[in-house]
Amino acid sequence: MGLRRGSTAAAAGLRRRRKKSGAGATGGTGNSTSPNIALVMSIGFIAFVVVLHVVGKLYLVPREAGRS
Repeated sequence: MGLRRGSTAAAAGLRRRRKKSGAGATGGTGNSTSPNIALVMSIGFIAFVVVLHVVGKLYLVPREAGRS
């Protein structure tokens, strides 16, 4: 019978080969970052923004604005 041109084994092999030769699931060409590092960096960014809000409320509001 022989190997047919459109066999499922050949198609699966091509799919696997295409997936490996690409740059990954994201399609980027840069360095990959582990999920743990991404989580730590995002939590750090959120904490930094919260600290900036607190500093802005405490030190950058004029003193007379709250008194009437």
